[in-house]
Amino acid sequence: MKRSILTKTYLRLGVGLLAIAAVVGACSSTGGSTTAATATQGVAGATATPVAVSTSAPVADATSAPVAGSATVMAQTAGGQTILVAGSNGMTVYTFTSDAVGSGKSACSGGCLVKWPALTVAAGAAPSAGPGVKGTLGTITRADDSSLQVTYNGLPLYFYAGDKAAGDTNGSYPNWNLVKP
Repeated sequence: MKRSILTKTYLRLGVGLLAIAAVVGACSSTGGSTTAATATQGVAGATATPVAVSTSAPVADATSAPVAGSATVMAQTAGGQTILVAGSNGMTVYTFTSDAVGSGKSACSGGCLVKWPALTVAAGAAPSAGPGVKGTLGTITRADDSSLQVTYNGLPLYFYAGDKAAGDTNGSYPNWNLVKP
C-alpha cells in the first residue's frame, strides 16, 4: 500500500516537472543560457554613440524583472550588420514574430519573459530615438504587470537573457528577430 502511494506521488511529481519545463521552454529554442547579465562595455568591432541613460536590460538574476527607467534606442554595427540596441549598455533588442504590429499587446509572458525580458520604461517616461534610428518608438501597457514596454514600428521590444555583452546577437532564433533601423 505504501509503495503504491509513493509511486503515484513520484509519478505526479514527474508529470508536474515536465509541465513546468514545457511552459518555460515554450518561448525558447535550443542553446543559450537562461541567466542574464548586464553588460556595461562595448564589443570589439562594435560602434555606437553612447547615451547616458538607464534602461531595463537583462539582469543578473533571470527570475527578477528588469528595472524600468528611461530608454534610448540607437543603431549599432555588430558583426557586419546594423542592429538596434538599448541605452548606454548597448544590449541588442529583438522582436517576436507572434506579436502583431500595432496590436498594443505582447505575446510573450510568463516563462517566455524569463528568457526574453521586455524593454520597459518607467510610468510617464517615453523612449527616445538615438543615432541611426529611423522608425517610430512608442510604448504599450503590458497586460501581465501594467509596465510600459517599448515598441519599434508598432512591435514590442525584448532583450535576450543569453546575450552577455553589448552587441551580442545570440537571440537571433526562429521567431525572434534582430531589429534593423
